[in-house]
Amino acid sequence: MIIFSRLAEQKIEEAVRNGELDNLPFAGKKLPIDDLSHLPEDMRMSYRIMKNAGYVPEEVTLRKECVQLYDLLGAARNEGEQDQLRRKLNEKQLRLQLLMEQRGLSANSAFAQYETQVRDRLTREE
Repeated sequence: MIIFSRLAEQKIEEAVRNGELDNLPFAGKKLPIDDLSHLPEDMRMSYRIMKNAGYVPEEVTLRKECVQLYDLLGAARNEGEQDQLRRKLNEKQLRLQLLMEQRGLSANSAFAQYETQVRDRLTREE
């Protein structure tokens, strides 16, 4: 592991000498905080890699869709529209529940510990 750190430091020093880091978007400014404190420490790196690659786990997408459907259901005034939204919401919730069971997340103690925080964050984002 020390070899990789040393190689990385050498590459960074070389890039600084060549001016390759002079025009970066946050040059001279604070970097935005990538807060993953709500995740267990051993999962943070993998989530950061997935996030940087633009990958969002299916369970996150389903939770977000459930929140949106729930909000739409609350705003719907037409009975037919409410029924349609209720069906979609039930389908998404069932799919999410099955997915969580398949991945063993419903019995995962780390997930149980952070589930509320994840749900709160999803409802705040949009």
